[in-house]
Amino acid sequence: MTNNPLLDTSSADVNVRLLGDTLGDVIRSTVGEDLYETIESIRQASKSATDVEQTTALFNALRKLDSEQLLLISRGFAQFLNLANIADQHFTTTKSVSGHFGAYDRISSTIEELSQSVSKEALAEAIANLHIDLVLTAHPTEITRRTLIHKHGEIHDCLNEVESGLASEERIQSRLADLIAQIWHTEEFLEQRPTPIDEARWSFAVIENSLWDAVPEFLRDLDAIVEKFELDLPPRTKPVVRLSSWIGGDRDGNPNVTAKVTRRAMIISRWQAADLISRDLEAIYEELSITRATAELRELVGDVREPYRAILKPLRDAVRKQRDELGAYIQDGTHPLPPVLFTQDIIGPLQQCRTSLAEVGLSAIAEGKLLDLIRRLESFGAHLVTLDVRQESTRHSDVIGEITTALGLGNYSEWSETDKQDFLKAEITNPRPLLPLNFAASEPCQEVLDTFRVIAETPREALGCYVISMASEPSDVLAVQLLL
Repeated sequence: MTNNPLLDTSSADVNVRLLGDTLGDVIRSTVGEDLYETIESIRQASKSATDVEQTTALFNALRKLDSEQLLLISRGFAQFLNLANIADQHFTTTKSVSGHFGAYDRISSTIEELSQSVSKEALAEAIANLHIDLVLTAHPTEITRRTLIHKHGEIHDCLNEVESGLASEERIQSRLADLIAQIWHTEEFLEQRPTPIDEARWSFAVIENSLWDAVPEFLRDLDAIVEKFELDLPPRTKPVVRLSSWIGGDRDGNPNVTAKVTRRAMIISRWQAADLISRDLEAIYEELSITRATAELRELVGDVREPYRAILKPLRDAVRKQRDELGAYIQDGTHPLPPVLFTQDIIGPLQQCRTSLAEVGLSAIAEGKLLDLIRRLESFGAHLVTLDVRQESTRHSDVIGEITTALGLGNYSEWSETDKQDFLKAEITNPRPLLPLNFAASEPCQEVLDTFRVIAETPREALGCYVISMASEPSDVLAVQLLL
């Protein structure tokens, strides 16, 4: 065990102290020694919160401060808590404590315990059928700016370098001071309340900075456990992990989530996916300079020196083109949208490369970055998340009501449940268009129709569930089926 506190990562307290001291230096240099000493005195006094005299003295000291000083002090404590959270998250993922917190060890110990009373066949079937659907939601009070998420991620990377013991102490200290100073001088919140698009971008940043790497790492842990317990898994019928989102699709009670917002959120999602996939393809392309390949793969590319690169180059270029054209549309709203690039369009060539590598004895390469990208595509798709859409049931009934009125059939809301069901079931099977000629819907009903039009234009693989809130009768479900 080293005596150097910078290199001693056996406890989260060491990193909390490291980050806290660095924050203290930043605050001292920014707001001055006097206010820094005030913050320190408040911190020390708060440790004796059970002491009545100390608590009284603390309250008296706080009452003497003006609003500007209180704001700076509050920011100081808030930033310290953020940094402490980063240190704690790093601690739970560091190798030195993986036996307590690591996914591999926790799952392994669970399988070990289950194996005492459950057959290997049952365990294998349960793991093969494992399906985890992570649903991203957002609330305005929880949103963290994308730029701060990136900086927090870089601090985590610095702590990884500390743990490795290979980096220069001075360089890490300097980089940490740089990052924490950037955070201190960055506005933590947007000037305006975040829009649904802001929230969507936040969720995509979470994927980029965390889940994009965490999912394949978890699946590798799962592979190792299957091998450790010698489990013979039947073929999977669905991916282990999938990502869903309500952000940009949940319009129940939120007038800010419109059809245009939903469409834009999905376009940004496609762009983010193309950007991440493009980076991975570039890295894999650089790796696969391999010349050994199966006859089947060479039949696809002809007599070329580097068959895997020949397979990957058009795929890499197509994904890059998708990213650039989606980015251009997002920027100006006038650039033509590119054709949809489906998940299987990307997985197919990657699987061909993986199969060939395995068959020519290069399994280590086949199971490396190539497999990670295939698994990311299975989990995230070419759209990053599947979007759930939610709407309140009466909004659909109102649309049907306007349609029945325009058709001269009366007020739908006054019909019995039986009459509603009979009408809806008949229209669902009727091949003629539902909407009468020159139908003019009210603005709220047109918004509902526009949402269904966006859904109709969206690839099925990019959509999750349509959630009908406050549904109470079969007709509430049939109305949505008809409008879809």
